[in-house]
Parts: sequence; C-alpha cells; structure tokens
Amino acid sequence: MNEIELLWGDFRLPIRDALHLADGNSYDVALSPGTPSGFRLLGAFDLHQMLTSEPDWTSEVDGLKSVELAHGGFLWGGDGSYGSEGFVARLTPDRSLMWAIFLTESNPFQEIQLHGKIASFMSTSAVEITVDIDDPRRPVSEAG
Repeated sequence: MNEIELLWGDFRLPIRDALHLADGNSYDVALSPGTPSGFRLLGAFDLHQMLTSEPDWTSEVDGLKSVELAHGGFLWGGDGSYGSEGFVARLTPDRSLMWAIFLTESNPFQEIQLHGKIASFMSTSAVEITVDIDDPRRPVSEAG
C-alpha cells in the first residue's frame, strides 16, 4: 500500500491543498474561482517526502454528503479536523480511495451535483469544485 492508501484507511488526508490519486501520485492545487473547475492543477509532489518531514500534518476527514454512482462506488464530500477544511473524493463500493482533493480554506463540502461524468461539489462558503470523476486532472469545459 502507498502512503495515501494508508492514510485513507484511517480516513485522513494530508493538510495541503492537493489532489491525491490511489496510484500514489499527488499534485498541488490552488483554488481558482471563475474557472470551469474552480481550481488549478499545479505540479506533482512527493507525498512520502512530505510525510517524512511532517508526519503529523494530516487531518481526519468526515463525509457530509455522498452520491452513489451508477456503476458502483460513490462521490463523497465533507470536512476536515478544522472548520476551514474541506474535501471531495471518489470512492469504490468498499470505500477505498480512487482520488481525493483536500483544501485548507474551502470550508466543508455539503452539496454534490452529478451530470454524466462531471461532478460539482459546493462548500458551506460557496466554494465550487467541478471535476471529471474518471480523472480529476482532466480539464472540464464551460459546457461540462
């Protein structure tokens, strides 16, 4: 198991604005209101290195909203250990992680809208993240 899978086993994510994939790849992200996705994908980073230098820099996550997917699994959105944190994720039917985005200043995500393979997550502070559920690295168009 890689680092993100181990963390997810305890429903924890690193405290860093980032996208994490189940294959172990992690990418920094930045909120970008006004863009179709609501965030920008930045460069990849080494999660192992981050956790080696800051092993306790993780947040427990808890879901507030879920949406079942037609072909199994579900989307999940919620909060972290601190009030300003939020996360969105796609999980397998047994709650294994496919991908997750954690944001330190979004507030909890409490609404999910699914249109085909495009999902929009809305936080309690009106932060909106829109992703292709099959690959959240893939840009979404204005039309979805």
